Amino acid sequence: MSESARPPRWRMTRRGFLIGLGLAGGGLALGALFGLPAARLALSDLLGDGFGPPATLPKEPNLWFAIQPDGQVMMTMPKVEMGQGVHTALAQIAAEELGVSWEQIQIAQASSLGPVRDGAGTSASYSVMGLFPLLRETAATLREMLRAAGAEQLGIEIAQAQVSDGAVIDSADPTRRIGFGTLVSLPRDWQPPAEAAPLTPPERWRIIGQPTPRLDLPAKIRGLATYGYDARVEGMLYGAVARPPRLGARLRRAAPGTARERPGVVEVVIRDGFAGVVAESRLTAYAALNDLELEWELPPPFSQQDIDERLAAQANAGTPIQKRGDATRALQGARVIEATYRTPLAAHANLEPQAALVDVQTERVRAWVSTQSPIQVANTLASLLGRKPETVEVIPTYLGGGFGRKITTVVASEAALLSAAVGRPVHVGWTRTEEFRHSYLRPPTYATFRAALDATGTIVALEQRHVSGNVLFELIPAPLRWLFGSDFGAWRGARLVYAITDLLVTSHIVDLPVPTGPWRGLGLLANTFAVESFIDELAVAAKIDPLEFRLRHLPNTPVGRRFRATLLAVAEMSNWSETPLPGRARGIACSIDMNTIAAHVAEVGYEGDRLRVYRVWAAVDPGIAINPDGLIAQTEGGIMMGLSATLFERITIQDGQIAAGNFDRYPLLTIADAPEVQVQLLRSGDQPFGGGEPPMGPIAAAVANALFALSGERRRELPLLG
Repeated sequence: MSESARPPRWRMTRRGFLIGLGLAGGGLALGALFGLPAARLALSDLLGDGFGPPATLPKEPNLWFAIQPDGQVMMTMPKVEMGQGVHTALAQIAAEELGVSWEQIQIAQASSLGPVRDGAGTSASYSVMGLFPLLRETAATLREMLRAAGAEQLGIEIAQAQVSDGAVIDSADPTRRIGFGTLVSLPRDWQPPAEAAPLTPPERWRIIGQPTPRLDLPAKIRGLATYGYDARVEGMLYGAVARPPRLGARLRRAAPGTARERPGVVEVVIRDGFAGVVAESRLTAYAALNDLELEWELPPPFSQQDIDERLAAQANAGTPIQKRGDATRALQGARVIEATYRTPLAAHANLEPQAALVDVQTERVRAWVSTQSPIQVANTLASLLGRKPETVEVIPTYLGGGFGRKITTVVASEAALLSAAVGRPVHVGWTRTEEFRHSYLRPPTYATFRAALDATGTIVALEQRHVSGNVLFELIPAPLRWLFGSDFGAWRGARLVYAITDLLVTSHIVDLPVPTGPWRGLGLLANTFAVESFIDELAVAAKIDPLEFRLRHLPNTPVGRRFRATLLAVAEMSNWSETPLPGRARGIACSIDMNTIAAHVAEVGYEGDRLRVYRVWAAVDPGIAINPDGLIAQTEGGIMMGLSATLFERITIQDGQIAAGNFDRYPLLTIADAPEVQVQLLRSGDQPFGGGEPPMGPIAAAVANALFALSGERRRELPLLG
């Protein structure tokens, strides 16, 4: 066989997997080549290492940056701002490599039509981590183009030209300088450098790694920021859509009834499975829904017990996502420690419900949407309306909380259908009840553990079988679902970092009659709660301090050493070795997600008969924090959201419907219950890792472990106060 005729040889690398999965049938090829179980384990290893989607955005500087005559730099932002500070962090990276001052950077949110089109959306804590190398290269390329032009204008060799504060300076005579604004105003054939532009070394960073004022805050503080619910254009109307009375119900028949007779109603829109009203006000549109004649095809009734039983029934099924040795065999005949952990359905509880304003015209469609994925929404609208994708523009607004709920945005399709029917812009904003009862939820989980210890207290074998509802499977093609065998989103946080000779972790997805999907951190909070609580149980059985037990089991690898440093840091912060105040106890937990390591210590006690979390210490190793203030805020916010889920949050089903319709039946953590939080950031390198979701991983386990230390009661189900 000639060399050219040989089949391609796959290498077990991240890039190789990316290429394979990106090709038609690549997933099938991998499964056939390596054997399906081996391919699935290899993919789980990659994803468990903090692997994220590749940055496929363009590197042309002119698409990212527009330099104004006054020297201001307008940067196009492909990621959306939902309170996580991503615009500020990305602008810091750009300003650093461009060689401009922070005051010279301005931002413009990109729409779905560009110039920088980001099909990956804003999710998975991957925005800064994924764009860091690309942005540096792009900004450095532009800087070198400007430096060459400046040297030419100053009549000096390029080696003599320096860049600082948006100007090219003669290093021999710093009074001779020419600003970027002047340079771009001169006629010139701009050419990129022949070789890759040098990147600014970390020891010379002035902006990266420094606390920097948030770019989005001034507009928010002044009430000038536009969210999806705020979007307004001249001549717009308001829409409302009929919702099913039970989960899974289908609209069998609809008629206008007397809705068109109500003053202020403009149109009633009825299509297959859809009925809506367009009116001059939102209140009128919702009131008119009561005038429609609707017949629903109801599914068989189901209850909360049905969901719980479905999960428990599948406890022994699953696809291996982590395997070393033969845990099942090693546990035979051993003294086995067993436990089962559960977490419930939970809502996103965004401050801002779903909202979109869509204007469907003959030649084009424009939509202002509160979404994490503007291109995905644009493609959905183009398909729905039978339009070419280039005629549909989605303009993402600020988001009043994303948390995975706004990756898919049904409300945009609803507004589009209503706008197309009336030929005018239509705004649809869900009510709080709609948001609770007709959104997808965080799936419930059911995890069983079996483990054995030797005489020294070392874990010799551990088996975890994880069961969950769907998180990401509905968002990826069927061939990839077949290849993965398990839902990465559902088992995020379920793999163990500890050095255990015989280890098996499996994951299984159960079809549920309740829509489930991404929630902040995906499965991270639920799975870390189960894993780190069980590790605590093993430490108690071994009669070893929980911190020491974890340290003993860490591998001597780069990740293991980062875990050790992070655990020791949080132990020092919390004075772990000292006895807490009378009536209080502490618990510890740790996790890794998107390559960021977090370790928390929680201090709890009782006020009367009510559990109270008094303090939380958090040590976080994100590689490097681009904006330390921003990451500290993200950590604090993640802890509070995770603590709310730990103590209070649970969605229950009654008669085929979600019981909660507002916050009166879905309590959240309040300021009165919020603990004091102290955060320490560790730097372990010059590459940023994930920031938005990883810090919330350990909080539930830390609190549950503290509760056990306080009372001797091992709680294996969330919420702890439910």
